Amino acid sequence: MNALIGVARAAPAAAPARALAAGPICRVDIVRDLSQAATIWDSLDACGALRTPYQRYDWVCLWQRHVGARNAVEPLLVVGRGVDGAPLFLWPLGIQAIGPFSVARFLGGKHTNFNLGLWRRDLAASITAAELRGVLERIRLSSSVDLLALTNQPESWDGIANPLARLRHQPSPSFGHAGVLANDFESLLRARLQRTARRKLRQKHAALAAHGPVRYWRAETAEQVRAVLDAFFVQKAERMRELGVADMFAIPGTRQFIAAAASEGLAEARPAIELYACSVGDTIVSTYAGVVDRGRFCGVFNSIIRNDLARESPGQLLMLNLVRMCCERGLDTFDLGVGEARFKQMFCDRPEPLFDSFLPLTALGHAAASACRLHQHVKRRIKHSPAVWGAFTTLRRRLNAGRAVPGGD
Repeated sequence: MNALIGVARAAPAAAPARALAAGPICRVDIVRDLSQAATIWDSLDACGALRTPYQRYDWVCLWQRHVGARNAVEPLLVVGRGVDGAPLFLWPLGIQAIGPFSVARFLGGKHTNFNLGLWRRDLAASITAAELRGVLERIRLSSSVDLLALTNQPESWDGIANPLARLRHQPSPSFGHAGVLANDFESLLRARLQRTARRKLRQKHAALAAHGPVRYWRAETAEQVRAVLDAFFVQKAERMRELGVADMFAIPGTRQFIAAAASEGLAEARPAIELYACSVGDTIVSTYAGVVDRGRFCGVFNSIIRNDLARESPGQLLMLNLVRMCCERGLDTFDLGVGEARFKQMFCDRPEPLFDSFLPLTALGHAAASACRLHQHVKRRIKHSPAVWGAFTTLRRRLNAGRAVPGGD
């Protein structure tokens, strides 16, 4: 990972340390090169730092290498240190110019469902709003950032309140969905689904089997990774065209990021992204991908084939068997990310509230923060009104009917 980002090399590797007057945070460093932060990540992970799977070092590095650098995102890693110099927190941010504004956001962009940074747990529980404002002041003095736009932050994680909730924030437009797993999958299935629903799923499996042998499996070789991704990108692009929305997987570098994240670390059975598929004969009819870390499976994307077999719910059947595989591995939590969908309630009955923080550092940033807050507030109102959301999605589909969706790179 020593040569991750060409864009970042033009900037200094780290800004001069800034001392804070009092409190547990004695110094704040601004690090501009991800490779120089590897030991900081390791140190925080070694003490069980509070973080989500999307702030794993390998995930962040792969995203920045393939997506961030190609879209003019420059790393801005904010590191707080204690009196002994040991790291207390790390915020893995990236700067990008948005019109006239310089905006810092969590690295990972739209590919992350939850954003938290890395926090030593004792600090996360005790840091004050005044101390956090001191950190923001150090960022202002050490960078050109106008606005911190920190979205999709969980209100709490592992039972600890998110420290940034002590600053100004607002509810995110959507929330996350998670559920508790069990060692005995059959018991979990009976608890979550009524007998009629279980019978219908068995009937759907039988209907698929009428077209060929059905298999639910995890990609464990480079060849299997390529096969699953080939099916996914085709299926997902077709679905995006049906919905009349832009294909986020066509953003420059995105396909390379996913392929690398699913391939690197495969030999050690720890890729940044795990891939799963349901196949009927030689045809992959549905896919799922997720991040596994610290006993939790986080779903990141999925797809189903767009033909008559879709009527047999291959996506639901794969999810069912994915949960089974997670139980067999001894995982304790299963989540399907952010966004509203009825199928998520099958195994994810625990809503996870999220919030957004738009924190201005300059006069220009204040104007941007106001616009961002209004945009997210309106988006939330639309999403939480079934009638308005239904009308919006119908209008979007009609406006985009027949419009070509860009292909991948």
